[in-house]
Amino acid sequence: MGISRRNFLKGSALAAGGVAINGKPAKASADSTELRTKGLEVTTTVCPYCAVGCGMIVHTKNGKVVNIEGDTEHPINEGSLCAKGSAMFQVANNERRLTKVQYRAPKSGVWEEKSWDWTMNRIAKLMKETRDRNFVKEEKIKGEMYTVNRNDGMAMLGGAALDNEECYLLSKFARAMGVGYLEHQARI
Repeated sequence: MGISRRNFLKGSALAAGGVAINGKPAKASADSTELRTKGLEVTTTVCPYCAVGCGMIVHTKNGKVVNIEGDTEHPINEGSLCAKGSAMFQVANNERRLTKVQYRAPKSGVWEEKSWDWTMNRIAKLMKETRDRNFVKEEKIKGEMYTVNRNDGMAMLGGAALDNEECYLLSKFARAMGVGYLEHQARI
């Protein structure tokens, strides 16, 4: 027996009306959010992928991320996430994710595991050498000498994963180093 479009719509409306009148709350199932995340530590964060700043809720158990979802209370995304944001769980839980510093010396084909202390000291040393080599104390402009205290050999770039306070500290650090090439990915 065929059903017409009109009869299908009438039946659908009657079914929806019956459900609305019945008013019984839905029972929790195994897929319910309340059951899935019960007893887990909850932390809010911001998605690091773009400049939109979507809010996320991260659930952890014993320091390991077990669930990431959109924050329904966040004014920007109201709980929705794009494909990249939805895949954040895989960034945190991936067997290919590097958890230790890897260093490859110039002209070497071998990666070495290094400590964080060695890494931070190396970065500080290279930044200091670059600053000293490229620092411009004075510049002649239209026949007059001006103090500029500028570092032309370095640039700094902020990203969407940084909050306001981190961006402030990054810009203050960059200015203290004399960096003039300071940008931020999220400027709109």
